Amino acid sequence: MDRETPNIKKWIVFYPIYINSKKTVAEGRRISLSNACENPTCVEISDCCGHLKLPCAIEIDKAYPRDFMQRGRVRVLLKKEDGSLYNPAISSMEDGPLGTLCHLLGKQLMLHVAELVPRHPGRLKKQEPASTTSTAGPSKSSKSGRKKR
Repeated sequence: MDRETPNIKKWIVFYPIYINSKKTVAEGRRISLSNACENPTCVEISDCCGHLKLPCAIEIDKAYPRDFMQRGRVRVLLKKEDGSLYNPAISSMEDGPLGTLCHLLGKQLMLHVAELVPRHPGRLKKQEPASTTSTAGPSKSSKSGRKKR
């Protein structure tokens, strides 16, 4: 099994804060606010990477360096050992210098994952109870605020 799985230390690091719309660029967000999603988790990011057919590993014990209270990160492998991509949809550009290519691939991965996270099944289940309680809210406000005399 060790021969099949490469060393994850060489995989791309993906912190949830990179695509969090609640964070500023100074706090660590790496994509535009219009493309970011609200409070993603490592599990959601890992599931989205699995949906994109990318090998990934969750590291729960790791913390984001700028905010050590943000626990967890995801390691993602974009390229096979022969240099081909696991998912060609992640890259639609020509190969450039290695550092630039990895940076752009990581950016494209962030955009794809940020697009998929709001449609994650766990998020859809969380939003259903909130919508049922909001229908009960207007019935309370229909009462008059005045006291009877």
